[in-house]
Amino acid sequence: MSRTHVLSDRQTVILRVIGDWVIEYGEAPTGREIGARVGLASTGSVACQLGRPEGRGLASRTGHRKRFCRPCA
Repeated sequence: MSRTHVLSDRQTVILRVIGDWVIEYGEAPTGREIGARVGLASTGSVACQLGRPEGRGLASRTGHRKRFCRPCA
């Protein structure tokens, strides 16, 4: 399988953080909350890292400006 079909380690960690956050708080985390947990200072960096998981259907935007995204079942 080529590298383009696999998520990076950071992307995998971000998805895990999102899932754990939803379990703990009952809602999706913000970009800043995700960044704080994974060591990214910019919400733009978080959005960039979520591009591939979103494209593969592993995460989706919540539709709320502050609440960033949620994992897909």
